[in-house]
Amino acid sequence: MSKLSSEVVLESLKSVKDPELGRDVVSLNMIKDLKVNEDGAVSLTLELTTPACPIKGEFQEAVRQAVLKTGAKEVVVNLSSNMAKKIPFQISGKEEILPGVKYSIAVASGKGGVGKSTVASNLAVALVQEGAKVGILDADIYGPTIPFMMNISEQTPQVHNGRLAPLLQYGCKVMSMGLILPKGEAVVWRGPMVAKMVHEFVGAVEWGDLDYLLIDLPPGTGDAALTVAQLIPLSGVVVVTTPQEAATRIAAKAISMFGKLKAPIIGVVENMSYYECPSCHHKEEIFGNGGGEMASRENGVPFLGKIPLHPLVRESGDEGKPVVVFDPALPASRAFREVAGKMAGRLSVLKAGLPVLTPVSS
Repeated sequence: MSKLSSEVVLESLKSVKDPELGRDVVSLNMIKDLKVNEDGAVSLTLELTTPACPIKGEFQEAVRQAVLKTGAKEVVVNLSSNMAKKIPFQISGKEEILPGVKYSIAVASGKGGVGKSTVASNLAVALVQEGAKVGILDADIYGPTIPFMMNISEQTPQVHNGRLAPLLQYGCKVMSMGLILPKGEAVVWRGPMVAKMVHEFVGAVEWGDLDYLLIDLPPGTGDAALTVAQLIPLSGVVVVTTPQEAATRIAAKAISMFGKLKAPIIGVVENMSYYECPSCHHKEEIFGNGGGEMASRENGVPFLGKIPLHPLVRESGDEGKPVVVFDPALPASRAFREVAGKMAGRLSVLKAGLPVLTPVSS
C-alpha cells in the first residue's frame, strides 16, 4: 500500500461538493490546514462560506468520510468560516455607508400585519445562535417595534466619538428609530424629511464589523420603504407574506419594487403558515395554504420556508424575547433557524457570483 499523501487526500475530497455552490470543496479552496501524519492520521479545517451554514454537520461528515476512503486511520475535521467583505451587488455610490458590514439584508413586506418584524428579529437572533456577528436596524420610521420585541425600549443609545453605539441584546447589535425619537410621539413626516432622517440615522451608527445586518423596512411599497431601500446598500431582500392569496398578490408588488432597484431577492418567507395542535398534531391552515410558494413560483424567486402560527411566538414577542430564545425547541423556532440557514446559503451563492434569481422589471 502506497504512503498516504496530501495529494491523495485532496483528490478524494474533490468528490465532496458544496450543495449551494455546486462545486467541489477543493476547487472552492475550502480545505485549509491539511496535515497528513506518517501514522495515517489526517486533520484539516473545512472553511465554510458562512457560520450559519444549514447543513454544516452533514457537510463535515461528508468530508470525513471522503478522507476515510483513502485509507486514513484517523480523521479530524474542524470547522471555520470565512465571508467575503462584500458581494458584487451594491447600490451605486453607497458602498461606504456600512463599511464593516459584509451582508445587508432588507426584510420587507407588501403590506403591514404579516409579522415582518417578528421574522426579522428571530432571523437575526437565529444567525447569532449559529455563531455569526449580527445587527438589526429597525428602519420602520412610522411604527418601530423592534425595541419592544428585543426588550430594549427603555434603554437609550450612547454616543461615542460622535456616533451612536447600537444596544446589545441576545448577542445581537440593535438600533431603532424608536430609541431616538421621543417616546409615544407620532411621526408625521413627509417623504423628504424621512429621507433626510434615515440618511443621517444610518450614517451616524457605529456598527463595527458584522457578518449580517438585517434591516426591518417599513411595510408596503410606498415612499417610506422606497426611501430606505434606496439609501441603504442592500445585498439582498427577504420578502415576508402570509398564506392567503390577497397577501401574496401584494407581496408580488414588493418583489417588483426591489426588482426595479436591481436588488436580488433572497427569497420569500410564508409567516403564520399553519397552526399545529399540540395534542393531536393536526395542522389547521387558518389563513389558507400555498400563498408564499405561489408568490415565489410566479415571480421566479426562491422560497425560504414556512413559519407556523403558535401563541408562544406572539407571547414571546410581547415579552421582548424572540421565540428562538424563548423556546428553542418549538416548531416555529426550528422553522426560523431553517429559514436563517437557507438565507445564509443564498447569500453565499450571490457572493460566488453564480446566477441569481432577480425579478425582471417591466
